[in-house]
Amino acid sequence: MNLKISKLAVPMGVVGIIMLLIVPVPVGFLDFLIAANILLALVILLTSMFVKKPLDFSVFPSMLLVATLFRLGLNVASTRLILGEAHAGQIIEAFGQVTVGGNIVIGSVVFLILVVIQFIVVTKGAERVAEVGARFTLDAMPGKQMAIDADLNAGLITDEQAKARRAEVSAEADFYGAMDGASKFVKGDAIAGIVILVINLVGGVVIGMAMHGMPIMEALSTYAILTIGDGLVTQIPALLMAVATGMIVTRSNAEADMGSTASNQLAQSRNALMIAGVAAIALALIPGMPKIPFLLIGAGLIFVSQRIKASQTAAAKAAEADAERPVEAAAETPEDLISKIRVQPIEILLSPDLVDLVTGASDDLLARVRGLRRKVGMDLGFVIPPVNARDSVELPPHTYVIRIAGVEAGRGEAPAGNVLALGDALDALPGTATMEPVFGLAGKWVPAAMAHSAQMTGATVIDRVSVVVTHLSSIVTANAARLLSREDVRVLTESVKEDSPSAVDELIPNLLSLAEVQRVLQGLLEEEVPINDLARIYEALTLRAKVSTDPEGLIEAARRALGPVPAIRHVDGSRLNVIMIEPGSSRRCWKACVRRRTAARSSWTRIASRPSSAPCSKARLPRRMKDAMWSLCAHR
Repeated sequence: MNLKISKLAVPMGVVGIIMLLIVPVPVGFLDFLIAANILLALVILLTSMFVKKPLDFSVFPSMLLVATLFRLGLNVASTRLILGEAHAGQIIEAFGQVTVGGNIVIGSVVFLILVVIQFIVVTKGAERVAEVGARFTLDAMPGKQMAIDADLNAGLITDEQAKARRAEVSAEADFYGAMDGASKFVKGDAIAGIVILVINLVGGVVIGMAMHGMPIMEALSTYAILTIGDGLVTQIPALLMAVATGMIVTRSNAEADMGSTASNQLAQSRNALMIAGVAAIALALIPGMPKIPFLLIGAGLIFVSQRIKASQTAAAKAAEADAERPVEAAAETPEDLISKIRVQPIEILLSPDLVDLVTGASDDLLARVRGLRRKVGMDLGFVIPPVNARDSVELPPHTYVIRIAGVEAGRGEAPAGNVLALGDALDALPGTATMEPVFGLAGKWVPAAMAHSAQMTGATVIDRVSVVVTHLSSIVTANAARLLSREDVRVLTESVKEDSPSAVDELIPNLLSLAEVQRVLQGLLEEEVPINDLARIYEALTLRAKVSTDPEGLIEAARRALGPVPAIRHVDGSRLNVIMIEPGSSRRCWKACVRRRTAARSSWTRIASRPSSAPCSKARLPRRMKDAMWSLCAHR
C-alpha cells in the first residue's frame, strides 16, 4: 500500500498544482500550501547538505522543477485573492507586516534587496556553476571510461564492478546535464516573481482605487503589504532552492556529509583560526570599534585553535607510545627461521605509513591482488604465485617496493590521503608532481578531497591501490618467465594429461624432460606469448623434438603452432602495427641474437616494448608507443 501511495504522490501533486492555476483556493487552504512550500524548500536544502555525493540526491533536478511549478501555482492563487478580495491569508499578511514594520518605503527597500540577492547573486551563480559542471563532466567522461576499461583489463575490478562504475559515470553525466537545464527554471522563477510583484502592486492600487473606492495612500499601503508578503513567501523558498542548487552542484564526492567534511578540514588549519582570533582582538583595540563582539569572537577562535592543538598533540604522543612499546619476542623455532629466510616469488614491501593499504577493507590491496592473479592466470595460462605483502621500516615514507624472487623489480610512491591525477591541466591543482610508474605519464598526487575537482578539469583520477596493483600487474607480466617454476609445469602437465593424455605421454619423458619443457614455456612467456593451449604446444614440441631438441627451434615450433595467438591481442581491428627495418640492420640483429643464444630470437623481435631484451636496439623508439605496436619485422 505504501509503495502504491509513493508512486502516485508525485503525479497527484502535479495534478493538484495544475488545479491551483485554474480553481480558486480558500484562504485557509492557501495558508496550508504556503507553509508546505516553505518547509519543502527547507527539507531540500538540508538534504543537499547531508548527502555525501551529488548522485545520492539524483532526484533533485526533477524535484526542483516540481517545486518551481508549485511556487508559480501559489503565485497565481495568491494573486487572485489579493486582487479580488484584498486579502490572501494570515501568512502573507504576517510576512508583509513584519517586513514593512510600519514604513512602506523601508519594507520595500528590504524586499528589493532580498530580490537582488536572490536573482543576481544566488540564482546567477548556481546557473553558472551548473553549466560549467555539466561541461566538465562531459569532457571528463571519456577519460573515466578508459580508466574503467584499464582497471578491468588489468584485473583490478570484476565485470560487475565495471558495469556499476560505468553506470555511475553515465548517471553522473545525466545528473549534471539535468542540473544545467533545471537551473534555468530557477532563473525563470526569480524573473517571474519580480513580474508578479509589479503586477500585484500596480494592479492592486488600481483596483483598490477604482473598485473599492480607497484613497491612493490606503490602497498603496494595503496592497504593498500584501504584495511584499506574497513576494516573501515565494522568494524565500526560491532562495532556499537556489542555495540548494548551488550546494548540490558544487558538492564533491566525499566520505562524509558537508558539515563533517567542513569541520575536519577547518580543524586541520588551526593556525588560520589562531591568526583570525588575534586579528579580531586587534580590531577591538581600534578606537570607536565595539570591543565586546570582537573580543568574544577572537577569544573563541583562539580557544578552539588551542583545543585542536591539544588534541593533535595527545594523538601524536599516543602514536609514539604505541610505536615505542616493547613487544615480547617469542621463541623462534627452526621452522620460523626457515620461513623468514625463504625467498618469496612475489613480494610487496610497504613503508609504515602505507600499511593502511592492507587493512582488510573491501577494496584493499590484498583483495585486488587476488583479482589480479585470476586475470593474469587467464591471460598467460598459469597461476602466478601468491603475493606476500609486509611493511619495511627501511623504506622512505610513501614508498612501496615490488620484488621478484627477492630482487627489486620496481618501486613507486602512494602517499596516504592522496589520489593520482593524470592529465594535461594539473598546474592549478595542489599536490606533488610525479611520474606514473607503468606508462611514464606525468601526473600529480592530489589530496583525496580534491578528486572531484581534478575530474572536473578533465584529469583521470586513480586511487592508491589501483596505482600499486597496475604497477604489480606490469611487473608480473614482464617477469612471467621467472615466475614459472618446475612445479608449475608439473601441475600444468598433469592437467593437460587428463584431457589429452597422448600429447603428454609421447613427449614426456620420452623426448623431453620436464626441465626442457619448462625452458620452452619460459621462452614463450618471455615474449609474452600465452601458454593456455598447452595441448597444441606439446603436440608441436613432440614433432620438433623428434628432429632436434635445440631450445630455439622448440620455441619457434611452439609459437608457429599457436598460429595468430601471439599477435591477436595486438591487432587493431584488422591491422597489426609493425615496423619494418632495413635488411642490413636485420642481418646484424639476427647474428647478434644467434651469438647470444637467447631464447626464441627469430624474425619477431620485441625491440620497441622491451628495449633491454633486444641486443641491437640502436633505434630511438619511445618507451611507450601511443598506438599498439607489437614487433619489429625483419626481411629475411
